[in-house]
Amino acid sequence: MSVYSLPPAPPSDEHQLFQRAQALSGFTLGELATRAQWVIPADLKRVKGWVGMLLEFYLGASAGSKPEQDFADIGIELKTIPISAQGKPLETTFVCVAPLTGNSGVTWESSHVRHKLARVLWVPVEGERHIPLAERRVGAPLLWSPNVEEEELLRRDWEELMDLIVLGKVESITARHGQVLQLRPKAA
Repeated sequence: MSVYSLPPAPPSDEHQLFQRAQALSGFTLGELATRAQWVIPADLKRVKGWVGMLLEFYLGASAGSKPEQDFADIGIELKTIPISAQGKPLETTFVCVAPLTGNSGVTWESSHVRHKLARVLWVPVEGERHIPLAERRVGAPLLWSPNVEEEELLRRDWEELMDLIVLGKVESITARHGQVLQLRPKAA
């Protein structure tokens, strides 16, 4: 792997993005940070998005903090997910902010969350807290799009949550609302 001081150009297609992600598999976050000349934080308490930003750097993501897919030109969102030694996710993952106003006429098909979840590059990273951040390894990536059943579950959850938001009942929403898609405070 080359040493990067500048990020690579955005990937030209899905295949190139996936190859780049596969090339990161097996490296520790410390190795990647050192090669990119990034400072490794002691922990993620104040820089929760650091792992994602590091991988975005290597993969050539173009969105930054804009509310669009990380690889908008090829229609792919990047999601890093901390996993256990058994390969199970250790936490939920943030997709996007839920709009509390201006929802008139918005449908599942035109929603921001559906757009973000249409095609996702999942990159697992060791996430158990006893592993120092610099020693956590990047896992094998997975390109995912929801199948018909998953899309229906997402749509139903989105519609339930949006109904509550539009009716002004956002304060009544809890983690029990939604089977696969949930609304949480940003800090949760």
